[in-house]
Amino acid sequence: MKTILKIAVFLFCIVHSTKTYSQNKATDSLKRVIRVTKIDTAKVNIYNHLAFEFKESAIDSSFYYAKKAEGLAQKIQYKDGLAAAAINQGNVNIILGNYSPAKKAFTKAQLIYQKLIDEGSGNKSYKNGLARSYASLGVIFSQESNYYAALENYEKALKIYQEIDQKNSVSKVCNNIGVVYKSQGNKDKALEYFKKALKIQAQTGEQTVPVTLTNIGVIYFEQNKSAAAFQYYKKAEAHFKTVHNVRGYALLNNYLGDYYKKQKDSSKAANYYNHALEMYESLQNKFGASLALYNLGQLYAEQKKYDQAMAYASKSLAYAKEIGVLDQTFHSEKLISDLYSELNQAVQSLEHYKNYIVARDSITNEENNKKFVQVEMDYQYKKREALLVEQAKRQTQFTIFTVLGAILLIGLIFLFYNRQQVKRRLTLQKEVAEYEQKALHLQMNPHFVFNCLGSISSFIVQNGTDSALKYLSKFSKLMRLTLEYSKGSLIPIDKEIESLQNYLELEQLRFHNKFDFSIQSSEKVEFNMGIPPLLIQPFVENAILHGLVPKESKGKIEVVFDIHNGQLVCTITDNGIGLSKSKQMKENSMQAHKSMALEITKKRLEIMEATISKSAQIEIKELTTNNEINGTQVKLLLPIQYIS
Repeated sequence: MKTILKIAVFLFCIVHSTKTYSQNKATDSLKRVIRVTKIDTAKVNIYNHLAFEFKESAIDSSFYYAKKAEGLAQKIQYKDGLAAAAINQGNVNIILGNYSPAKKAFTKAQLIYQKLIDEGSGNKSYKNGLARSYASLGVIFSQESNYYAALENYEKALKIYQEIDQKNSVSKVCNNIGVVYKSQGNKDKALEYFKKALKIQAQTGEQTVPVTLTNIGVIYFEQNKSAAAFQYYKKAEAHFKTVHNVRGYALLNNYLGDYYKKQKDSSKAANYYNHALEMYESLQNKFGASLALYNLGQLYAEQKKYDQAMAYASKSLAYAKEIGVLDQTFHSEKLISDLYSELNQAVQSLEHYKNYIVARDSITNEENNKKFVQVEMDYQYKKREALLVEQAKRQTQFTIFTVLGAILLIGLIFLFYNRQQVKRRLTLQKEVAEYEQKALHLQMNPHFVFNCLGSISSFIVQNGTDSALKYLSKFSKLMRLTLEYSKGSLIPIDKEIESLQNYLELEQLRFHNKFDFSIQSSEKVEFNMGIPPLLIQPFVENAILHGLVPKESKGKIEVVFDIHNGQLVCTITDNGIGLSKSKQMKENSMQAHKSMALEITKKRLEIMEATISKSAQIEIKELTTNNEINGTQVKLLLPIQYIS
């Protein structure tokens, strides 16, 4: 057995050495060429090529040559080379997990390529560079869980790649779109895009096949189809041995570790996690290394090998703190706190538990701050853009007036004045409607928050501290979603579904699973369709409090989004006591609480109709069977609106 292992290791070393030798040969050749090259643009191109060659094997060298390319390109005003250098720097920062500078680099490249295209150049490479910029930004937004922005950038990249017939790149973007849908929990949609990518890759013989096979395996694993997942993992493993993609191979080893951990094969799980750790360490990728270390810590903790677990967890925490990844810090602090607790070291356990709480709160605060800062930046940008447009328009008009002369001057001034008055009047009317809409929305938010806080208070009294903490955690997540879109007039439908999911889970906890629920979205509903925020929640709340809670048996709520006759239709159905009996119970009740939700919602729909000149209606009816009331149905018929 030892002899076989030695042979396997020897063969691996030969393969690895061959790849390294091949890459070294290419880079050595480029270095020789650059020493004799006299043309500056050619030097920039070679520097960028060297940066690309080193990005997997020597991050420092890759970044060094990208900076060399940037400096020379800036000096000679070589825009194409400058954009390529920005992309190389962005790639290095993605590998290192430094997303903020990576985002700046790709945005810079995007602006340069867009300007080159706008100047009338038909160069296909410029469009390819622009698409790469969009796709890379999509990667970063996906990592930051900004899935709407990720999909938006990926769709732009996909459109350009299809336009210039770049099949390899089309498959990569399809793969990345699949990753976003997977992160959103839409596994069927994710699987659809992964298989699209795999089909193209099989036709073109791409080296990204193992990445896609890995992603398909992950979907099946999350669907508890372990046999299918393992089949795709092993196919991916075989492909990774024939291509040079250390980062992808490391990720696969992490997933295989998860698989064997689920199969209760701790030895193989540890083996694969260690392989992943070695690869991430070789890439200097502390983000991935921190995750692999955390997985090993968890594995040994489950085996009650607390000293080994502590070593891995501590190193994972050190890496997470070094690169400033709060999410991994949060998990590692919790694991270390649990380990100290098992070792009966209460002081250290409490210290790390406090750090875990601080990290958790920091994540919440950081996300909220980012969103508020982003909104403010968007506002300032649009304000400056509008000012520049207005200044340019006035300058043009002034030039025209001067050329036309004295005869047309009075007429043009009069026409311009009238036009400005009409425009200002229409703008003011629109702004009044928007401010009224926002004012009503601000009424909804306190109404929603007060109801939630009342629920939490009730839950604490009924269920105790531990359950209350779980309830508060879900409430915190729900409020983050609410704050994220509180300033907009529309939110993506998938975010509304996510908010409803959280809210219904909270109410399930509060009322001890007194009801079940389901939320469905038709295939006709597109991902970039929008809906006014907090529009559905009041009706769901009424269904629970006035329909299901008074009911003796277990109830059910169904929420369905569909497209019918050119309208977005949202249907909320419950099998509660019905409107009549609920109204009778309210009249007999001594409580003085007055619900404003329905009145406010109707007013919001009226303003929506006035603003966009399209119908928005509510239909409420009791459901009966054999003349017996068995529930209530609320149907909202809304105009289809898209988030730009």
